[in-house]
Amino acid sequence: MSPLCRFSSVVALASAVIGTSAIAADEPEPNRIIAIGSSVTEIVYALGQQDRLVGRDRTSTYPVDVLDLPDVGYIRALSPEGVLSVKPDLIVALEGSGPPEAVEVLKEAGVPFVSISEDYSRDGVVEKIRAVGAALGVEDAAEELANQTSAKIDGAHSNAVDASVGGTPRVLFVLSAQDNRIMVGGADTQAHSIIRLAGGVNAAGNVSGFKPMTPEAIATTAPDVILMMDRQGNHITANEDLFAMPAIKLTPAGQKKRLIRMQGAYLLGFGPRTAEAIADLSAELQRINGS
Repeated sequence: MSPLCRFSSVVALASAVIGTSAIAADEPEPNRIIAIGSSVTEIVYALGQQDRLVGRDRTSTYPVDVLDLPDVGYIRALSPEGVLSVKPDLIVALEGSGPPEAVEVLKEAGVPFVSISEDYSRDGVVEKIRAVGAALGVEDAAEELANQTSAKIDGAHSNAVDASVGGTPRVLFVLSAQDNRIMVGGADTQAHSIIRLAGGVNAAGNVSGFKPMTPEAIATTAPDVILMMDRQGNHITANEDLFAMPAIKLTPAGQKKRLIRMQGAYLLGFGPRTAEAIADLSAELQRINGS
């Protein structure tokens, strides 16, 4: 089937499922909502609006109750058919959800699609909460949650800075390390922001984005500790394999086998749990830095 024919067939399916091109202002508030993006889903739950959810993307795994919802696909590889199969009347999606062709099909189908901006900062979390609250029509509850979350993040960051006065640890975030190819998190990433908020220094802060680094370049970063996501399955690199890599062996973190693993959405999600993630990472940095 040609791409054009496939697009037409999906739109036809969408029209049959949704039956309208948009939700008019005087219609009831949407109650069949799909949340795309782990932080968006967590905000929906934190606002007490989880009963309105009928679907979630694959990155949305917290709280555990969300796993009972239909999985409509990975955030950047959404299937219009899968999304439309749960008959949503609103999609609230984190910025970057896609692919763009799938989003266009959903919009053509008449499903309201709200994109939530992403910014890896305290202010970014606050605005994300407000945006989700506005999309769901619960602005007052969102403002209260935003204020609470902002205060918690400020407190956690202040405590982390105070705790690191004895020495600021250099942290190298390793996104992946397979076949001796090491991808690190530089500036302008959520890894960079969470390390800073937790009182550390990003050892790869001289590069931007997630980039591969040569063994020689990694050695010059001289991290005190390696930070990784706690993954499962084929994506995980065992501790012994990581510390056996020549690039890691040359670093202070490799020589002392200092490694922190944290769940990815918790560490990098920049949602309602960000203050807790800052506090936990700070505590681990201080424990390792003092060893």
